[in-house]
Amino acid sequence: MANLVVTGAIVSCSMGTVPTPLVVTSNVKVFATLTAATVMDYAPIANISSFVLCKSTTNPTTIAATAAALGVYTPGACIPATIAPWSPGAVKTKIGGLAALTDSSKCTCAYGGSISVSYAGQIKVSAS
Repeated sequence: MANLVVTGAIVSCSMGTVPTPLVVTSNVKVFATLTAATVMDYAPIANISSFVLCKSTTNPTTIAATAAALGVYTPGACIPATIAPWSPGAVKTKIGGLAALTDSSKCTCAYGGSISVSYAGQIKVSAS
């Protein structure tokens, strides 16, 4: 069973160099210790911060950095360009009518990166 993703979860991009925390802004209804995310928490910068450097050869910053290095491939600054909500979301769990975000969801960057959840932010506690 997939875990629900909460604010502070860690997301990674296949074209990025450093994982980044997710900021949840779509949900103002469900609070536990942390705010639960929905599939609509995909906005560049507002929800998904920079992954520092981008390795995609289609990213304009990588193209410019490579040109500045006289054709030697050089990753450029990462400015996420997410183009659609996370998919798939939770099938049964809805938050404000939106599918909850799970740690099996993915999000796509316009420069070819696949963004995934590395850590959902949930901490399981066992009673003793």
